[in-house]
Amino acid sequence: MLSNKIFGVISLGCDKNRVDSEKLLGLIKERGYTLTDDLTKAQIVIVNTCAFLQSAREEAIETVFECAEYKQGKLEKLVVTGCLPQKFIDELYQPLQEADIFLGINDYEKIFEALEKSYQDNERQNYVGKGKDGYIHSRVLTTAEHFAYLKIADGCYNHCTYCLIPKIRGKYRSYPMEELLKEAENLGDTAELILVAQDTTRYGEDLYGKNSFVELLQKLSALGNIHKIRLLYCYPDVITDELIDEIANNPKIIKYMDIPLQHSENRVLKLMNRKGTREGYLQLFKKLRQRVPGMAIRSTFISGFPTETEAEFEGMLQFVREAKLFNCGFFAYSKEPDTGAYRIKPQIHHATKKRRVRALYEAQAEVSANILSGFVGKELEVICDGIDYEKGCFVGRAYFSAPDIDGKVYFYAGEAMQGETYTVLIDRADCYDLYGHTEDYEGEIEL
Repeated sequence: MLSNKIFGVISLGCDKNRVDSEKLLGLIKERGYTLTDDLTKAQIVIVNTCAFLQSAREEAIETVFECAEYKQGKLEKLVVTGCLPQKFIDELYQPLQEADIFLGINDYEKIFEALEKSYQDNERQNYVGKGKDGYIHSRVLTTAEHFAYLKIADGCYNHCTYCLIPKIRGKYRSYPMEELLKEAENLGDTAELILVAQDTTRYGEDLYGKNSFVELLQKLSALGNIHKIRLLYCYPDVITDELIDEIANNPKIIKYMDIPLQHSENRVLKLMNRKGTREGYLQLFKKLRQRVPGMAIRSTFISGFPTETEAEFEGMLQFVREAKLFNCGFFAYSKEPDTGAYRIKPQIHHATKKRRVRALYEAQAEVSANILSGFVGKELEVICDGIDYEKGCFVGRAYFSAPDIDGKVYFYAGEAMQGETYTVLIDRADCYDLYGHTEDYEGEIEL
């Protein structure tokens, strides 16, 4: 019944979810089915959902509604997978009649069985929990060809009181090192491999009885097809001296770390069940910068956590100015059911949360502008991500920028190819991006 069917896939949420979607695409392609980006041509559409925040759940359900409209055309089956059904299937199954099949986070290999049964019985199918957490190597990359994400673990056991992830994804589970190395090799020539997990720095503790993150980095670095490695989601309490030394001495590891802090004030950190302190964070940053010259650090913060006082918000503002991070993401606290913080009172009014987030972004913009201005008149190695047709120039990233979440370098060049690295002379900076040109560029530079 599935012969000659055309599949379309929509991936929502984070880069970790993107890897799951790429593996799902790999399974579909492995079976010989046709994939399309044009959903009007798809007979089967899969929506891989995020459920981390209320806004993500709303986006997921809205996307399902939008996809259901394709049933007026060629669409025959609408499949909803991932975090949303994994956590909320009991609430979703009856109301969300637009969906024909539900799969959870470990049920991707059951998709063909579920589809066959749905076609055969002409009934909706709930396959959440019917699969197993087996390792899938097959992938169809949805990023540009020169970079790829490698998801090294799933789940989390930090149990931060604002976070649903452990209730959705379960306990922390490191993937076997030999499987990760095989997957990385199968990616082919990769200019930038980006390691992701809920907490990359705890890699191996559950599987090998000891932290094996540095060992994994060393073995990935030994692969000839991997040119650079970028580290995301490094929890501050697990950034060891051994790891810092590896970053400092391994030429393949980009001198960049994403270190999610979520707050700076000790009382709030304790309420969040975060293990760090304001003083400890600043000491960590000082150590990283001393031992890794030019080290670029980015972070994320939550403002408006229940009971956060105006003084604590001001404390976080001052921390942002003092920490001098290259880039930050700031988010208003989202009250999520089934989390420890859900019943903490008082909750902060949404208008106050929005005001605080706006002020944090303004403070970080000043910090970032000051850092970026220091590159004006200097040369930077920039990997070309493509062309920005609106600006009429090439666009890329320096070492201190990860795809999608950080700033860019817009540059003029006589010629540039995606995935290649160029030396760019920086002509100007703003609070987020840099602008420059290569030595061979002979045209007029628009400042």
